[in-house]
Amino acid sequence: MSLSSPTSACSSSRCYSSGLSLPIGFRSSPINVGLVCYPRRHNKAPRRFVVASSSSSSSSDPLLVKAAKGQVVSRPPAWMMRQAGRYMAVYKKLAQKHPSFRERSENTDLIVEISLQPWQAFRPDGVIIFSDILTPLPAFGVPFDIEEVKGPVIQSPIRTEDDLKKLHPIDLEKLQFVGDSLKILRQEVGEHAAVLGFVGAPWTIATYIVEGGTTRTYTVIKSMCHTAPNVLRALLSHLTKAITEYVVYQVEHGAHCIQIFDSWGGQLTPEMWERWSKPYIEEIIHAVKRRCPDTPIVFYINGNGGLLERMKGTGADVIGLDWTVDMADGRRRLGSDVSVQGNVDPAYLFSPLPALTEEIHRVVKSAGPKGHILNLGHGVLVGTPEEAVAHFFETARSLDYKTFFQNHVPSESELVA
Repeated sequence: MSLSSPTSACSSSRCYSSGLSLPIGFRSSPINVGLVCYPRRHNKAPRRFVVASSSSSSSSDPLLVKAAKGQVVSRPPAWMMRQAGRYMAVYKKLAQKHPSFRERSENTDLIVEISLQPWQAFRPDGVIIFSDILTPLPAFGVPFDIEEVKGPVIQSPIRTEDDLKKLHPIDLEKLQFVGDSLKILRQEVGEHAAVLGFVGAPWTIATYIVEGGTTRTYTVIKSMCHTAPNVLRALLSHLTKAITEYVVYQVEHGAHCIQIFDSWGGQLTPEMWERWSKPYIEEIIHAVKRRCPDTPIVFYINGNGGLLERMKGTGADVIGLDWTVDMADGRRRLGSDVSVQGNVDPAYLFSPLPALTEEIHRVVKSAGPKGHILNLGHGVLVGTPEEAVAHFFETARSLDYKTFFQNHVPSESELVA
């Protein structure tokens, strides 16, 4: 990585249909907002730095990026989902001063401060931007609020052909606080850690947009699969285009690696996930790989035990396992040509530290000495002791594959070619 190179990691000029054309056969007239062209944004003004395109075996890659690419590393890199935020005393103090989550996640200074809190405290191998999967919604026509009790609220859900007219191509200028934050984070951590960006998968984002917020049953969007499939497909297609541009934008502004969260994909049957989630994720991954070929993509679904083989088919570089999947079984099912992430049960952070150490060792042994990013199987829980988080990272740093596996011959399922 070179801070002075004029070569961007991604090709950023693309023109395509917005995806709002309803399929032939819909009872009403189709909607088409026409051809959408996204200009080369870096022609407008010089950035403070530009991420250089590097070879897939660059020695300057952070440890996490090397592991994501399946390269030889000395130990498993470690970070935690939701590592920045609600369990840290310093965050809770800041949240009292800035009680609005939207402010905390949409103000550059606050984003950077919060994102760096766990980095300064624990030195993880990955620093993920403090944000939300719903953050980009207003940039393509879906305003939302976050209420203290209800959580995300979308006052005007999209459920009909007319509702689709509210959507427009993503305006990345409205997400400048994300780009600025990523650039600063990249400068702050240098090559000592990987800067991670993230997005929600189209299906998961659509659940909020269709249901009008969070839900436990997903009955409205699931019924749309049968009652208004063309509307739902048009929505998912539009989200796919917008999310693709958002991923590229994050990479261009400093993200080493991107994680895609299909948080509610596990609410679908495997057959329904194949139809309503997987094709759109595949489209995002393939488009990003064409434009940012050196950027690893991590793919995570909560409750993914029945979907592992299907997840691998998306083309992601790393498959995140939740804690309900046995790591050895997951490694065996996924094979040796994809990296894995996870998957310590977050509840282990409430256990005695020796028990946590033992579980980390078990997961690392099951994952094998190559192509593994140590993480939790879900996000850090509220109330998690900071001492346990520190111990998690200290244990990861203390591992050395050569000595760790010296008296442990890994099974076939633990080896990554």
